[in-house]
Amino acid sequence: MNDQAPNALYLLLLLVLIASSLFGRGLTASKTIRMALAWIAIFAGIFALFSFRGEFGALGARLKSEAMGEAAPVVSGTTIRIPKRDDGHFWVDGKVNGRTVRFLVDSGATTTTIPAELGKAAGLEAGMRGDFVSTANGELFMPRVTAGLVEIGSIRRTDLSVNLHPNDDTAVLGMNFLSSLSSWGVQGDQLVLTP
Repeated sequence: MNDQAPNALYLLLLLVLIASSLFGRGLTASKTIRMALAWIAIFAGIFALFSFRGEFGALGARLKSEAMGEAAPVVSGTTIRIPKRDDGHFWVDGKVNGRTVRFLVDSGATTTTIPAELGKAAGLEAGMRGDFVSTANGELFMPRVTAGLVEIGSIRRTDLSVNLHPNDDTAVLGMNFLSSLSSWGVQGDQLVLTP
């Protein structure tokens, strides 16, 4: 027997029950058809709301952030959508070892970089390891450490290499974080991160 047969039988019985209740009321055929169509529309609306509840939740969050003038990330399931800011960049709040940090998302940066002071506050101690990094002000040596935990919303990465920038207070979320995701990319004016 087909797996769909019990479902089809259940649906048929449900339709017979509804039809018998409509015809049993003594309504004319046109009123019965109108009432049946109204019930079909109601059930279709409920089904659509249930089926697309995640998308409606993300839409509601985006409308709320737009109405409040914030460019807050929108979370839909495990996917995070980061809206582009007025400066043309993608900024997102995150944490390094529990310390709050605002990251500039930069796919041109090889390694995630945080200010040295933040690294110290997060318990990251600079050693002898490091990288020579080309910056707008020339080449600079940055100590490289391992952050126990880097979080962007619900996305968590452990033991991530992080450079400590001694002269800049801008934190940069680099390719070593982005490439650890199953997918990331720009869709319209949003950066979409999927763990």
